[in-house]
Amino acid sequence: MALNFANNNSLSAITTKPSGLSGSSMNLISTQTASSSSTISFTSGIDDTYDEYVFKFIDISNGSNATFQFNVSIDGGSNYNVAKTTTRFRAEINEDNASDNGLSYLTGEDLAQGTGGQVIASVRSDADSCCVGTLHLFNPSSTTFVKHFISRLHSSNGSYCEDHYNAGYANTTSAINAIKFFMSAGSIDSGVIKLYGIS
Repeated sequence: MALNFANNNSLSAITTKPSGLSGSSMNLISTQTASSSSTISFTSGIDDTYDEYVFKFIDISNGSNATFQFNVSIDGGSNYNVAKTTTRFRAEINEDNASDNGLSYLTGEDLAQGTGGQVIASVRSDADSCCVGTLHLFNPSSTTFVKHFISRLHSSNGSYCEDHYNAGYANTTSAINAIKFFMSAGSIDSGVIKLYGIS
């Protein structure tokens, strides 16, 4: 291993990682591209290979004013009806910096043992509006614990800049092996969703 030191003692030109030095890496499992899709489902690739899975959302857009949601399955996608308890809040600022700026807990978009979809962002019908971000799903194959998730998405929502924070758990000790994403109205007109396993 070659180490070069600059005058200020910073490191440069490290050519190999020392053995025994560990660190996580993102392993791409699959990519799906929306094209007026009513749902985008991942029914394979979520198993006991990894303890954490990450979904990356890139330019998710919709032709209607709607919310972007997800739901999970324990039977390979035959049913998406797992009870979830969740929390959700949002920070926002208007382009005019004069109205509705602030931080809000969204009581109408959380779940208390609800089996419906969990909102993770809102998207407007404006041609230039979309959302981006990530969702982390932890240890979905556990048959001992509930399945926790956290997500953070950002949306250009009409004249608003919005930052969406979501967390919760699927209240099941059965393995989760499928997930679907959808809009509350209309379709996912365009965008890319990537699934990664974290090793």
